[in-house]
Amino acid sequence: KLCGYLQKLSGKGPLRGFRSRWFVFDPRRCYLYYFKGPQEPLPLGHLDIASACFSYHQPEAGAGDEPAAFEVHSPGGAVTVLKAATRQDMTYWLQELQQKRWEYCNNLDAAKRDSRTSPTPSDFSKGLVAKDNPGSILSQNASAERARNILAMETSPTDLVGEQAASQPAPVQASAINFSLKQWSAEIKNSMSSLRKGNNENRKSVFYTTEEWELLDPTPKDLEDSMALEEKRKHLAEGNKGTRLTSSAFPFDFGRIPHKARRPLKDMIGSSKNRNSSDSSPTEWCSGNGNRLVSELQLKYQNQQEELEKLKKDLLSQKELVRLLQQTVRSSQYDKYFASHLCEGVPKDTLELLHQKDDQILGLNNQLEKLNLEKDSLQQEVKNLKCKVGELNERLGMLMETIQAKDEVIMKLSRQLSECEDSTSSQSGAINSPTATCTNKELQELDRLKDNLQGYKTQNKFLNKEILELSALRRNAETREREWQAKYTSLEAKLCQIESKYLILLQEMKTPVCSEDQNPAREVITQLLEDALKAEPSEQPEQAFFKPHLVSEYDIYGFQTVPEDDDEEKLVAKSRALDLRSLSLSENREISTGVKWENYLASTMNREMMRCVELKNLIRSGIPHEHRSKMWKWCVNLHVKKFKDSAVPGYFQTLLQKALEKPNPASKQIELDLLRTLPNNKHYSSPTSEGIQKLRNVLLAFSWRNPDIGYCQGLNRLVAIALLYLEQEDAFWCLVTIVEVFMPRDYYTKTLLGSQVDQRVFKDLMSEKLPRLHAHFEQYKVDYTLITFNWFLVVFVDSVVSDILFKIWDSFLYEGPKVIFRFALALFKYKEEEILKLQDSMSIFKYLRYFTRTILDARKLTAIAFGDLNPFPLRQIRNRRAYHLEKVRLELTELEAIREDFLRERETCVEKRDLISDDEEDS
Repeated sequence: KLCGYLQKLSGKGPLRGFRSRWFVFDPRRCYLYYFKGPQEPLPLGHLDIASACFSYHQPEAGAGDEPAAFEVHSPGGAVTVLKAATRQDMTYWLQELQQKRWEYCNNLDAAKRDSRTSPTPSDFSKGLVAKDNPGSILSQNASAERARNILAMETSPTDLVGEQAASQPAPVQASAINFSLKQWSAEIKNSMSSLRKGNNENRKSVFYTTEEWELLDPTPKDLEDSMALEEKRKHLAEGNKGTRLTSSAFPFDFGRIPHKARRPLKDMIGSSKNRNSSDSSPTEWCSGNGNRLVSELQLKYQNQQEELEKLKKDLLSQKELVRLLQQTVRSSQYDKYFASHLCEGVPKDTLELLHQKDDQILGLNNQLEKLNLEKDSLQQEVKNLKCKVGELNERLGMLMETIQAKDEVIMKLSRQLSECEDSTSSQSGAINSPTATCTNKELQELDRLKDNLQGYKTQNKFLNKEILELSALRRNAETREREWQAKYTSLEAKLCQIESKYLILLQEMKTPVCSEDQNPAREVITQLLEDALKAEPSEQPEQAFFKPHLVSEYDIYGFQTVPEDDDEEKLVAKSRALDLRSLSLSENREISTGVKWENYLASTMNREMMRCVELKNLIRSGIPHEHRSKMWKWCVNLHVKKFKDSAVPGYFQTLLQKALEKPNPASKQIELDLLRTLPNNKHYSSPTSEGIQKLRNVLLAFSWRNPDIGYCQGLNRLVAIALLYLEQEDAFWCLVTIVEVFMPRDYYTKTLLGSQVDQRVFKDLMSEKLPRLHAHFEQYKVDYTLITFNWFLVVFVDSVVSDILFKIWDSFLYEGPKVIFRFALALFKYKEEEILKLQDSMSIFKYLRYFTRTILDARKLTAIAFGDLNPFPLRQIRNRRAYHLEKVRLELTELEAIREDFLRERETCVEKRDLISDDEEDS
């Protein structure tokens, strides 16, 4: 992807200057985001490349490969100045940004033809939904494309462009202050993000500074000097410890200070001297005696340094003498103590042996001291040799400079000699000498003009290409504007026709002027129904865009919007589709959710995605269509990471191969249910549909992974929804997440024990959260679990409209099964007042069978589920599940006992032998 370091001109007044920023291009919106560094989570801002144009100034000849600046002109007259490290990088950035703008603007029309059927150029979706949106590109101007190819300049990036540049240090200028006062809030958030809990490597922040001695690791030379100083302190501390610790209770080495805590004294004095000299430079410029004063101060400073070195040497020698004297005193005290206390009653052999050991110890100590002294001398010699090597290198550099200067002098003299020879060989020597000098100057000027000419040619080539692209994009924008104007006119005409018929109908209904048999209201109503249900005729491709297609045959998920059989159902479905279209258009006008998603995904470009409150709130508001594949895959991997880590590579393919080679008992039932899964979705409507084979593969592989379940009706619908946005293997792990991670055991077994338990838990929650509605159902003896059982089993598939279904699945895959309880209660809360108006069990039950399809406002439903129903603790659901699980198991045990008693009674009683159960009749 296009990313790298650039310097951005920002600030005002004395703070204005170039600051190094990390730029990342986002192809989703054609934005160029800029961060303080590659590891920062939040961008400081962005540039809209789609509506921008570019330019740069031609530098003077002989500028070399210096940093090159270019300008990005945004709408409204704003100009952003960016600077690349080299002219090669500048050319590469300009070429790439031009190309990205050209591709995005040419794809813009195809992406916005119908926001319901093709909301984005689907480069970011996977699964079956992605196959619907190939991202077609409008036919481009062939002459413009040829001209672009001719004017294109071939460039290659350097190390400061591309993802590999993130591992390199930012090219910071010496005078730059890398802090933006304008984006101070983002700066503070980026700094505070490093203090949050989590992965430190993913949340580390990068701080920049221009002071050499502040917050920077030491150079290798400083490191060596500080290590040598630390070794000396260590030896001195060991010697002092040997003399003083005999009577001291503090075995600490106060002289040891880590080298990172401070820099060597000499370097700090040198840097302060440099600062003093730099500070005193104005004084030297102004006063005549400044040079003499500085020389005197330097002489005094050198004398004091020599005296300081002498005093240091004397101090070391005195410390060494004191150490030797203390060692001698200690040994004599030891001998005296030994002779006075230990010699009584000890054999002479033992005493002689002790004296020998003491002598050996003293000898070894002396030898150790000699070796330490030799080591110090060798280290000093090494240091001296390093200093000599440095001096030799400096002398070598000076000699090289001298040689280079002499070479230049020789070349200059040679040129002068050749000029003299040329002047003497000419007939008019006195006149030709200034002519030759003028000729050389003219040649140099000619070379400079040639370089400038080549630069201006390159600049002209780039600007011609920029003008050509902007002209083509302007023509496309004008064409798009004319098409939208025609579409608007068509919609306005259609609205006027419908409003006219509607007003006639209202007038006739209010004051009928004809008899009932000749009532024109019936004719108007019949005509309106025929127009609403009329199939739209096929049109020419060039005329298709001007026709307003308010309701497509299929929505973006592949579900059929209008059924083909019943006229009444078609009318209701089309009305519902129009309401959904209206809600979708109103939501598109409010772009706050989309901007939040773009900002969040931009902040995760340089770090891994992690669970947080911000992400949970975004997912609850709904994942955008173009990001749903990525987010679903991330959620699934989050829940099954332990399963995938323990599985062998190619686990899914191994299971699938095993299922194809050796069918299991579930294979027959899977084949029977394939075409009954989602018959109203075009991806599963026929045996040749692409989704059917993928659905078969995933179900067969899961039946081999989990033979206790094998296959249960309902699993096919879960997999079918997952395959719309995920590939086969990811859909397989999605099914594993739902069955083995989210849902309790025995949820999809033959007894459906877990599903029955959840219905009882849901009844308890209904009585707690919606007491009026629960009492209403109890009053008319309506068992609403007959409706909600399927909601829980297949997570609302075929129960709600598709837009709401996928927003429920977004939260479900991130938060787990608690979301099902939330939305089940929210659906009843949404229509609570309408249900309370029904006063008989038949009308209530009939309304419950279809009322969820009439709920279209996903935003209101989400607000009820995650706002009005709080608090909603998961611990409460778990406790009630455990309580009802025991009750259901006891009831199943009692039913099994009754069944066994009945079988025994049937065998013994002649009258009951003819009674058989439904299962026995099927077998």
